Amino acid sequence: SAYRLCIMRKLPSVLARTLTSGISGSPGLPDMSEVRRKLRDIVGASTNWRDHVQAMQERKALHTLLAKRQEDLPPRRMKDSYLEVILPLGSQPEIREKYLNVQNSVRFGRILEDLDSLGVLICYTHTKQEMQPRSPLSIVTALVDKINLCQKIIHPDCDIKFTGNVSWVGKTSMEVKMHMLQLHDGDYSPVLDATFVMVARDPENTRPAFVNPLIPESPEEEEIFKQGELNKMRRIDFSTASLLKMAPTAEERNIVHDIFLNTLDTRQEGEGTVSFKSRKLPPNSVWMEDAKLKALQICHPEERNIFNRIFGGFLMRKAFELGWATACSYGGSRPFIVSVDDIMFQKPVEVGSLLLLSGQVCYTENNYIQVRVHSEVYNANTREHHTTNIFHFTFISENEVPQVVPKTYGGKYPIKSMLYLDGKRHFTAVMKEI
Repeated sequence: SAYRLCIMRKLPSVLARTLTSGISGSPGLPDMSEVRRKLRDIVGASTNWRDHVQAMQERKALHTLLAKRQEDLPPRRMKDSYLEVILPLGSQPEIREKYLNVQNSVRFGRILEDLDSLGVLICYTHTKQEMQPRSPLSIVTALVDKINLCQKIIHPDCDIKFTGNVSWVGKTSMEVKMHMLQLHDGDYSPVLDATFVMVARDPENTRPAFVNPLIPESPEEEEIFKQGELNKMRRIDFSTASLLKMAPTAEERNIVHDIFLNTLDTRQEGEGTVSFKSRKLPPNSVWMEDAKLKALQICHPEERNIFNRIFGGFLMRKAFELGWATACSYGGSRPFIVSVDDIMFQKPVEVGSLLLLSGQVCYTENNYIQVRVHSEVYNANTREHHTTNIFHFTFISENEVPQVVPKTYGGKYPIKSMLYLDGKRHFTAVMKEI
């Protein structure tokens, strides 16, 4: 298909040949449990929670292995970090239950967890020092730039293959491109493309650390590397134009004003008596304040990552599941994930935290539902709340959905209107990608 050709063009030619060689190509590939075992070995993570303090203390000694300058590290090629990993849902039915949802397809939240683990291992492969079994680097997910899907259904009884490699490198950060394919009729078909940004930090995860530079080897790789630079600039531009920093554009102000006019209740006596607070809901619409769900999660040691913080993939899974439930209850029919974008990991989540998640439908168009999930931790001792993540999910529903409407009161640009415009911006960006 055209989509498949598009994926192949994005991959370096050597990697594309590896990916397409043979039909099943599964025997001998590591699975996701092997990925997580390798990560624990690379970092020296404890398998008992009671030993985690000692394990982190032992990592302090690795400070001496950190490079003082990036120039001191050997350059790497894209194929040096290339990995293929199997998720044997078809050939090993015993692992299927963990990935199965009630609609008899794969739980996408589990896929987010696997992508997060694989992305970290790819970066450790890029930065590996041959003589050192343990890495001095703490590599953590900084950002999920985008995940775009081209299949509605992920089958629970067919093998899945993940592939990926480092596609761009800064001084202390790495962009990772990953692809997920599923086995059908003896051939692997594309399911999704994902772009993550990882950052390297010192052994105690307190300050940035240098990573090996990346050397493109062909015109195709030059193009991929250049795209990484463009992605970085796009993120900066998007952040600069954020509604938290700049006023809405003239077009966006008109959109908000039109919504306001459409919700004015003019049934009162005379036009002059219409009040800012006299509001009515247009036909086939829902107020934004009535289109949200909340959840609470206690963060147990079981969900910790190799650095004894809460695993980013777990946070993504929980946020996705709340986002899906929000879209499902709003649309009244089964929603399918279309895209995940712009997940910024602002603060780590400590084991023992109370995690508060809030899902909000913030924009709708035809069958599409844009959901924003806000994640914050509550410290019961200090009674303080801190935002840890904002998640943006684009769903498509089986049926056309009501229009979500911000209830704008007298203020110039009320909060709900800003959420609506932010949702519209994310939706527009996703549609351009697709």
